[in-house]
Amino acid sequence: MKHQWTVGILLFEHVDLTDIAGPYEVFYNAGYTMHDLRKTLSGQDTPENHPFVVRTVSQSGQQLKASNGLRLEPDYSFEQSPAFDIVVVPGGNLGIIAHVRAQDEIIQWIARSASQSTLMTSVCSGAFLLAQTGLLNGKRATTHWAALDLFEQQFPQIQVQRTGKFVDEGTIITSAGVTAGFNMALHVVERLLGEEMAQAVARGIDFQTSLPHE
Repeated sequence: MKHQWTVGILLFEHVDLTDIAGPYEVFYNAGYTMHDLRKTLSGQDTPENHPFVVRTVSQSGQQLKASNGLRLEPDYSFEQSPAFDIVVVPGGNLGIIAHVRAQDEIIQWIARSASQSTLMTSVCSGAFLLAQTGLLNGKRATTHWAALDLFEQQFPQIQVQRTGKFVDEGTIITSAGVTAGFNMALHVVERLLGEEMAQAVARGIDFQTSLPHE
């Protein structure tokens, strides 16, 4: 029987659009087999061909805006949200992230999700939100290159890695800035479905990568 993983992507006001769209596209375009992948790319797929079921969740579940003003409609509120196998915590500009870090309900949802999920991930400055929960204490992690110094200053208990597109610490993967979310999600596909599928997905979305490891 094929295993299907549920992916929950956190949304909040002024979230960076690419941080959520990159992983969403990668997970959506993955397949169990090359035949599944071809059906997905040709628009002839069915939900059964998708290893990942991707959903979005926000605190209230109400419509919100991404950083560029695009309106987003979450699938769930925190109250309605099921447990996810994989959680994606995106970022935003540092002012937005500081505001989100001060919202206890969001930080508590991330911490609760970590206790229920198999894999927690972050994109760009989303690492600050993971760090706020204490999940990254004693671990290696990364974030957007322009925020590395601040990240290191605010969370000295984290081993900041300044090179590479992502850092895999087993149950937690943090990625560098913005488009590094594609690399992180492709790495998850590689971990779960193999390198051949990850490379095929990258080719399908025309994303240039050699799937570099940490």
